[in-house]
Amino acid sequence: MPAVLAIALVVCIYRRYPHPKSLEQVSLELETPGFQPRFWLYLTAVCLIAAGYADYPLIAYHFITTSVMSETSIPLLYAMAVDGLAALVFGCLYDTKGIATLAVASIISALFAPFVFLGGLSSAVIGAIFWGIGMGAQESIMRAAIPAMVPASKRASAYGIFTSGFGLSWFLGSALMGWLYDVYPPALIVFSVTTQLGASLLFLYLPTHKQSRPSSNVDLHTNR
Repeated sequence: MPAVLAIALVVCIYRRYPHPKSLEQVSLELETPGFQPRFWLYLTAVCLIAAGYADYPLIAYHFITTSVMSETSIPLLYAMAVDGLAALVFGCLYDTKGIATLAVASIISALFAPFVFLGGLSSAVIGAIFWGIGMGAQESIMRAAIPAMVPASKRASAYGIFTSGFGLSWFLGSALMGWLYDVYPPALIVFSVTTQLGASLLFLYLPTHKQSRPSSNVDLHTNR
């Protein structure tokens, strides 16, 4: 039923807004080949987050093997609405503060690994909250920053590159963290925290990074 409702909404939106490009302000941009360095820096930061963010199955496995909590409590911990609330909060902050919001979210979420993998029950709950905050930020605003970095004619390619980089980094990072958990768990924590903090530094740098190739934007203020 949720899938049917989603498809029905898409059809309704298409019928109401068949040409979504007409909703945007028309601008004339100086087209340049490839993507700006700003986009690649942003993608690097996103890939760092993806690589160092532990999958919940790994967290659940840790809870089971260390008997931190009962097996029935693990899905309840995952079901907490922290990520949904965080998505709403960080979405509102992004509208006013921009990419710096992602830096804040990365710093907060960097705390999840020590709490999840080193402590007892109360520490695990706190770590799960930090983990949910990071997931909420990822699900709400990571993709929202892309349109501001690339022209409309290149957005589809930008989103494709973004999704591919994020997915590949998540896969490789998850494989590495699974291996580190078997070999030396503290190394997993160091890896996770380092990647999240590294991403936050890039997010803080991005607002001050100037475009290397100037573009001429002429706003025609044509609102349709």
